[in-house]
Amino acid sequence: MHVVVMGAGVIGTTAAWYLLQNGHQVTVIDRQHASAQETSFANGGQISACHATPWANANTPKQIIKWLGREEAPLLVRMRFDPQLFAWGLRFLRNCTDARAKINLEKALRVALYSRECLRTLRDDLGLDYDHSERGILHICRDAHEMASVATATEQMQHFGLNRKTVTADECYEIEPALRQSNAPIVGGSYTPDDESGDARKFTELLTEHCIARGAAFKFNTAIKALKKDNGKIVSAQTDQGEIAADAFLVCLGSYSPLLVKPLGIDLPIYPCKGYSISIDTTGYNGAPKTALIDDSVKMVYSRLGQQLRVAGTAELDGYNLRMSPKRKQLIVDKALELFPNSGDKSKIAFWSGLRPVTPDSAPILGGTKYGNLFVNTGHGTLGWTMSCGSAKAIADLISNQEPDIPLTGLGIERFNRTVL
Repeated sequence: MHVVVMGAGVIGTTAAWYLLQNGHQVTVIDRQHASAQETSFANGGQISACHATPWANANTPKQIIKWLGREEAPLLVRMRFDPQLFAWGLRFLRNCTDARAKINLEKALRVALYSRECLRTLRDDLGLDYDHSERGILHICRDAHEMASVATATEQMQHFGLNRKTVTADECYEIEPALRQSNAPIVGGSYTPDDESGDARKFTELLTEHCIARGAAFKFNTAIKALKKDNGKIVSAQTDQGEIAADAFLVCLGSYSPLLVKPLGIDLPIYPCKGYSISIDTTGYNGAPKTALIDDSVKMVYSRLGQQLRVAGTAELDGYNLRMSPKRKQLIVDKALELFPNSGDKSKIAFWSGLRPVTPDSAPILGGTKYGNLFVNTGHGTLGWTMSCGSAKAIADLISNQEPDIPLTGLGIERFNRTVL
């Protein structure tokens, strides 16, 4: 078949690769001038199955209330009239129970663990070098309450097959010696030795080259205006560069996916969640970590990418607005330098923001639609890089009428059509 993939971020590009592997002709469309120019450009850089804990749980509503109006809050909701946010928020609240959180954790981990294995196979097969590290991910805790939450999450994830263990403060320092210079209290944490880190943009750029070498067509600087339907099928993608017909169509547009399919009568409950990142030049400094870390107290992650320390975090629900709050930018810098005061040149910090497509249950949307040849691979939230290869292989197999290696139960659009989520 000829398959059109919409979106050339890490999600769309990996999907293009696996579709090529299944023998299809592939065209990738993206409004940017090159691959990975939006949410995949400067994200946290972690392949973090250990970070699959759903946002929606029994404790989340009271945390959100506590953070309301605080510019420095880890999760900031900018209150305004926003029907999309209101509808998403109601579905989110329905998932804020311990029972739903457990179900949603299993779904997210199912994809994340599979994806991690797919990435390793793909990297080895193609010899990709994208500043990746296989030193695992260390999750640090600053107080006893955090430690108790991490211990509970660790036990739950172990039950679903993740190799994760709790560690003491001394073990944290052994795993990452740069923490010995920290000005932040560390009481312990958890360690996931099989998780990884790496530059998602570099990976996507390299994989794009391999896709093109295999015959894929990448149409950059091409904005998708609409999908044309006829007799229950999609017949073409209408763009500002003309109409592109195909046999099947795959939506990989992240936060913008709902906007494209809404005129078709498809409701994708995805809301854009803005995240910030900074990249610090570590050249000549010895205080930057080599192991990837998560500091959940401030919702921030740290990844060493070559001579850069990537620090990413915060969550801001502010529509499709990419503007960066000066206070939140400074918050990331202050927290990064508190943890790693000698990590790099403070005068050479690059700032970035991107929109992460978050679903109410923190699991991606993978599968078909009411149109037989229209498929979706989106809604990965903060775990797009983590879930990219596994989601791509699963959806490519589904499009190819092959049985995916993992069950896609609970990952389709239909789960949001139920009265009780």
